[in-house]
Amino acid sequence: MTIPYYELRHTVGFEETNLVGNVYYVNYLRWQGRCREMFLKDRAPSVIDEIRTGLKLFTVKVECEYFGEISAFDELSVRMSLRDLTQTQVEFAFEYVDVTGGREVLVGRGRQRVACMSGDNRATTPTRVPEALVAALRPYAATVPADSATSLVVGSSGR
Repeated sequence: MTIPYYELRHTVGFEETNLVGNVYYVNYLRWQGRCREMFLKDRAPSVIDEIRTGLKLFTVKVECEYFGEISAFDELSVRMSLRDLTQTQVEFAFEYVDVTGGREVLVGRGRQRVACMSGDNRATTPTRVPEALVAALRPYAATVPADSATSLVVGSSGR
């Protein structure tokens, strides 16, 4: 079964490569963040308003596996889907697909877990995932419970 994904298209630039000419590893993590940001802008803009008024999205875990190399001017599709959803955290799954020349080659896979927090920066506390974000994520999961962010989506971590 194919899980639906939100897609960010990107053309690799020279500034994202190392001396050997392939993409420097940290850029994959940057692209995760950029994809997540564009998802909020495109699919859940009210969450951006909540961020401006006190919601904090803390990245608590990030990882990436690399299967192939890409270079400057390669066309990349960063595909984000929902992996897990709890009352206060969201885990995203990412696939990095080289789509240069019309082909599709999986070159990496990653994950990112985000905790929703509120309060002063020195005294933050967990807060529920905003309902607008839950609704926006619903189409990007294999199975999403009807009762919103109260249970897992794909493999619960119990958080």
